Amino acid sequence: MKRYNQLVRHSGNSQLFQAVELSATAMASGHPFHIHSEGLRGTGKTTILRAAAAILPPIIRVKHCIYNCDPSKPHCPEHRHLTPTELGLAGTEEVPRPFLEISHAAKVGTVVGSIDLGRLVDRNRPAAALLPGSILKAHRGVLFIDEINRLADTAPELADILLDVMGTKPGRIQVEETGLPTIDMAVAVSVWAASNPDEDPGALALIRKQLADRFDLVVNMGRPSDYQAVAAILAQHDGPGSRPTQTVVQSADFRNVAVGEQIRSILAAVYIDFSLESLRAVEALETAARLAAVYRFRQAVEVDDIIQVAPLALGHRTDNATLSAILRYLQSIPVHPAALSISSGSGTAPRTPDFAVDNKAAKTTEVSWWAKFWQNLSRRSRADPKSPKAGNRPEDGSRQAATGSAAVTPQIIDPMTAQIVAPPKPARALAELPLEEYVAGEGSSPHE
Repeated sequence: MKRYNQLVRHSGNSQLFQAVELSATAMASGHPFHIHSEGLRGTGKTTILRAAAAILPPIIRVKHCIYNCDPSKPHCPEHRHLTPTELGLAGTEEVPRPFLEISHAAKVGTVVGSIDLGRLVDRNRPAAALLPGSILKAHRGVLFIDEINRLADTAPELADILLDVMGTKPGRIQVEETGLPTIDMAVAVSVWAASNPDEDPGALALIRKQLADRFDLVVNMGRPSDYQAVAAILAQHDGPGSRPTQTVVQSADFRNVAVGEQIRSILAAVYIDFSLESLRAVEALETAARLAAVYRFRQAVEVDDIIQVAPLALGHRTDNATLSAILRYLQSIPVHPAALSISSGSGTAPRTPDFAVDNKAAKTTEVSWWAKFWQNLSRRSRADPKSPKAGNRPEDGSRQAATGSAAVTPQIIDPMTAQIVAPPKPARALAELPLEEYVAGEGSSPHE
């Protein structure tokens, strides 16, 4: 298998690389972060996810602990009751961060845990003991599931277990076996998954919507769109943009990144005004924006960070039209901090921004910079009593306007003196746009 830094990056897989690195950064801070890659078969989803195991930072655990206990907060039955002195005597060791897979042939006992038959039949010291499953052994690491849509369809009991593991952070798992006391244990596992939604049984969201909602980010994997990337993949050497990364996983704790009142009010507006169902949507959006800020070496989340990760955090939780409306809303927010100021009265909850979009009637509105441009021109003309008649060139270079009528029709202006209002964002190359943005639909901004 090729190393992670040797894999060719192109327009179709760049978001998956980003999601992997954000999840790895979250894990380095002790926070599980679940990602799911959906896309056509043969596009390299599984290859990237498996190769990423090599970039995960190592962990320090209690020596020889099969549950990967953190020495500062042990959680397993063997170590959680030890005193600091006893833990010190047990010692510590550095080991690779766990990366385990659940196959489609897996049973509940191999995933959760079961009775250790080896110790049970030991002639010298027989004992009823637990043999931990994949989830318990993946604590503080990654649990990878390929074709998770098939697993959810054929093994619903395993999907139910994943719901418990991914439902909270950390998750919880309960092992019940005859002859053993029930064991309830916290697990901090990041679930990575891949699937082909165009094949039976279909997309994960159609099979188990609850499980699909548990993923913080969902990446739609695409095909490479340029000849050089395909040639580089065939030649198995670095292609454009695939140069080795010196620091793939950032060491900074993303939880130290500040999220201001203005940003949280914007996130609240996204949830309320666009009628998102799950609160996990905005929780994942906030966490992902913090992680994106870490990669930009920022100490606080900005709107650009939210825009960057919004398609990954919300794409599987809402339809394309709503997602496009959310992105237009975020892009319409003024960048200047003063414009984001949201006052809240004493004893009252912070209100949503004045520029929030009302989506309750399934309609969204936005202020067009082009409309503003013509409004400003018309306003200047109406305010000028000496505005010349149509057909005469004004000496001051201002816009010509008809006189003697209340309605003012915009006329030709002098480009040397006219005030030009720039569009809110520069043009982007077509190759950089997602497929759904190739053609602007009804309600799209005129500059998109």
